[in-house]
Amino acid sequence: MNAADKDGLPDRSAMAQLRDRLRKLYHGRTPAAFRFQLVAVVIDLAIIAFFIATPVLQDTPSFLWLDYAVAALVAVDMIARLLASNDMLRLMKQPTSWVDAFILLTLLMPTALANLGFLRILRLWSLSRSGSLWRHFEMRGVKKWREASQAVINLLTFLFVITGFVYTFFFRTAAGLEGYIDALYFTVATVTTTGFGDIVLPGIAGKLTAIATMIIGISLFVRLAQALFRPTKVFFPCPQCGLQRHEPDAVYCKACGHLLKIPDDGN
Repeated sequence: MNAADKDGLPDRSAMAQLRDRLRKLYHGRTPAAFRFQLVAVVIDLAIIAFFIATPVLQDTPSFLWLDYAVAALVAVDMIARLLASNDMLRLMKQPTSWVDAFILLTLLMPTALANLGFLRILRLWSLSRSGSLWRHFEMRGVKKWREASQAVINLLTFLFVITGFVYTFFFRTAAGLEGYIDALYFTVATVTTTGFGDIVLPGIAGKLTAIATMIIGISLFVRLAQALFRPTKVFFPCPQCGLQRHEPDAVYCKACGHLLKIPDDGN
């Protein structure tokens, strides 16, 4: 063994230890891992709150400092999750990774990509697809609400994305809290098909925006109703292939045919 190999061993060992530590924190079920994952979720929620409040905060002197601080947090989280993954390439191909990469880009270029900043709220959807968010809610009587909770998050994500879009392209002249509230009011009135008519988007682009909002919004409301009153799937990881969603009365995994032993919550 040459000197270069000897010098390289400590580095590789240190990296392996770091990755092992991150795996235990991000994917473990120990009390320490639970506390870490809970803190990570709280930080994510704070970041999402910042994204929602961005239209109100973007004219304040401290906005850029907050923006770059959030960018640092998102970048550290992305790198840590990659290191904690057993298959980095597969993780990088997932839509949630693309969303996080795009969000990081808008944070690093807040001026050039200001008109796309409203898409940062997709971080909420990305969080809802995170296994760590649901891992500790799998106890009896709680895990059955996972599908309904995800439907609620999907609806909230859509509402805030459309609100941000409407504010950015139609209400920017009324900058600040008042303009954002008007955009939110229009979005909710349109999604619920209430249609008071006191706030209307001008031109063909406004009409097309309202049409798309109503169609997609109604679809998400129907999906939410189905999840609340007619849950169609249970979450139980298949020991063979890892498929998580199955029919409530499934005996075998439909993907690989492995025998399932789904616990009966009624027992």
